[in-house]
Amino acid sequence: MRKYEQYKRLIKFIFSFSAIFFVVVIYWYVWNGYYNKIIGDPFWRKGNWLMVALYAALLALFYRTYGGFKIAYLKKGNLIWSQILSIIFVNVITYFQIALLDKRFHPVYPMIVMSMGEFGIVTLWANVFQVIYRKLFPPKKMLLIYGERSAFHLRDKINSREDKYYLAGAVHISEGVEKIVAQIGEYDAVIIGDIPAHERNQLMKLCFEQSVRTYTVPKISDILLRTSTDLDIFDSPLLLSRNEGLQIEQRFLKRLCDVALSSLGLLITSPFFAIIAVLIKCTDRGPIFYRQDRLTKDRRVFSICKFRTMIQDAEKDTGAKLAADHDERILPVGRFLRRTRLDELPQLWNILRGDMSLVGPRPERPELATEIEENIPEFAYRLKVKAGLTGYAQVYGKYNTTAYDKLKLDLTYIRKYSIFLDLKMILMTPKIMFMKESAEGVKEEREEDMSEFRLF
Repeated sequence: MRKYEQYKRLIKFIFSFSAIFFVVVIYWYVWNGYYNKIIGDPFWRKGNWLMVALYAALLALFYRTYGGFKIAYLKKGNLIWSQILSIIFVNVITYFQIALLDKRFHPVYPMIVMSMGEFGIVTLWANVFQVIYRKLFPPKKMLLIYGERSAFHLRDKINSREDKYYLAGAVHISEGVEKIVAQIGEYDAVIIGDIPAHERNQLMKLCFEQSVRTYTVPKISDILLRTSTDLDIFDSPLLLSRNEGLQIEQRFLKRLCDVALSSLGLLITSPFFAIIAVLIKCTDRGPIFYRQDRLTKDRRVFSICKFRTMIQDAEKDTGAKLAADHDERILPVGRFLRRTRLDELPQLWNILRGDMSLVGPRPERPELATEIEENIPEFAYRLKVKAGLTGYAQVYGKYNTTAYDKLKLDLTYIRKYSIFLDLKMILMTPKIMFMKESAEGVKEEREEDMSEFRLF
């Protein structure tokens, strides 16, 4: 594997270029062979090249937004979906672009056939690439170094990417840094879990000295540090952490976008409201909407509105409880609504009212938040901004992502906030709506330990 490591970036670039090239070639044939022949004022040479260049630029923009260029980083299915979604958006924009150029609508079936061909190309491309890449760069043999905080979920996440990583061993930090470092040479990489800062710093420096690749689980303080501003006004580097939350102009612009987009969203999705309402009513004749107390900015409690996805009085006997995989309380139609996130649509009304924002940390239930904060007091940091319909943790995490990891993702959003980040999260939301892994329920807790991996 290390033999080709120096060529990895070049190989990724070649495959990224080809991912765009083959799709653009198909568009070239459809544009030049059909649409350019039927428009009133056909293009010649430079005009044709300009149309193709514009198509390629749009495709590159959406690939970058949805992760179509994250070759060998995303799972194969995720990569294919990212590219297909990009193609869908670009082809819709291109169709209306052609209509505007000729001031009339043209037959849409060539665009549909073109899209099908492009879907086939990216699917074939991704499968061929995975075979070649895995041959050149087999899964990395990894050593997990963990501490007192549970590492079960981390182990499962590593094992879920068997195309990239192979967890060959795990060791508790209590074994000692020197003893652990002596074994590191047997592995391709080390993943440093949530261990004490002193030992972590020692390991990171020693791995750097020996040119050993490391993957480090960040602490909350790391999130705050890496989202700080560099100050170069002194001869000693400083990191500035302002910690005030959103500025007045940011709050104003964010609220303006919330009102405009939630109003438009309610108007566009009104037919879905009617269809979903009928489906829920026909299931058990219970109420269509479900209301529940949630927390937003500064710990204010509000009543969130969602489509009901569970049986009536689902928590009568269990109390507050997150939905698990194959939860019997979830209605058949509810599974579809949860998987596609359509149960969240009524929250557009909460956004219009000012209870929530389009983008922000997901609103937590007061009783669950209190329970989480007993173990993770910093969980309350999420309440520096309004709760959101979508957000950083929703886009880059899953429903069953641990509370600690959700907190780190939400803090990253709060610290890196900009209106452009909000727009990116909104654009990314359609991608995760139809990804099954994003809506997975919480797993049953396991009592097993890491002894099967212990080295010493």
